[in-house]
Amino acid sequence: MNIGNIQFGPRPLFLAPMEDVTDIGFRRLCKRYGAAMVYTEFVSAEALVREVKSTISKLAISDDERPVGIQIYGRDAESMAEAARIVEQAGPDLIDLNFGCPVKKVAGKGAGAGMLRDVPLMLKITRAVVNAVKVPVTVKTRLGWDAQNIIIEDLAEQLQDCGIQALTIHGRTRAQMYTGEADWTLIGRVKQNPRIHIPIIGNGDIVSPEDARLAFERYGVDAVMVGRATFGRPWIFKEMRDWLDGRSADESLDFNRKLDILEEQLRINVERIDEYRGILHTRRHLAATPIFKGIPNFRQTRIAMLRAETVDELTGILEDCRRMLAGPRAADDGGQDGTAATLGMDSARE
Repeated sequence: MNIGNIQFGPRPLFLAPMEDVTDIGFRRLCKRYGAAMVYTEFVSAEALVREVKSTISKLAISDDERPVGIQIYGRDAESMAEAARIVEQAGPDLIDLNFGCPVKKVAGKGAGAGMLRDVPLMLKITRAVVNAVKVPVTVKTRLGWDAQNIIIEDLAEQLQDCGIQALTIHGRTRAQMYTGEADWTLIGRVKQNPRIHIPIIGNGDIVSPEDARLAFERYGVDAVMVGRATFGRPWIFKEMRDWLDGRSADESLDFNRKLDILEEQLRINVERIDEYRGILHTRRHLAATPIFKGIPNFRQTRIAMLRAETVDELTGILEDCRRMLAGPRAADDGGQDGTAATLGMDSARE
């Protein structure tokens, strides 16, 4: 599967662009553990044009995370084209257009999934961006605005005709937000359309290796994009990759190694930003990671973890968690306490 000149192996797994999640540190970890493609947090076209410093900083990418895409959103063709030209100077492998974000502060203003209510403008913006840059342009969108306005089958053809080189479809409407279940049958129908020749990337409710395999085998998508299931779990790509490639689970990926990865993420964030904001960036992942599930009386430890204000304090709490699990192992002659061993493995569906 190719996007422009970017070549991928069979059944590639992509990291979804997510605000306040897919910063450069997290992207690099996901890449290390098997993500074939990663994306930045989405960035506002208007803020880029106005040279807002905090927005410009989100364009930072590194060679060891390539291929990497930068995603932009907006509601005006001129500003989106200008933003795309600015983004191109940062050196991404592709530019992705966000026509799928459902949150009120974006969609409510007509951008993101709000574009699903104004398809002519969406197409105008897409053509403007494609014509403005030389790198491949792709789109991420949803099935439609609501259940009464499912438009993705026609929209996919229209976007392809604008010159995009891949389309990611989240299997929900904007009205659904993240509730209910993603409808992959419609994603499959787009892929099966004989007029569609660009890669179709499926997204929505991929939380386990089994989900990823089913998406490829049942719906025939060219790639699978993983979003919320990666929170506090960048190694999920390795778990999925091993399953797809017929390899047994990596036994070295136990609780200790996963905790090491989270501590590394903390260090990366602090070194990249500063101590206070680096900890804030890491908290979302610590709150979501499944590796602490099952530790008895963990509530107070979790509260302390999410209130920690220094690296030393937070690292000390994480190391206490390591010792909590080391105790039962040491007490067991075989070194494999049932509870501790289970805690080292993530359940298939969180």
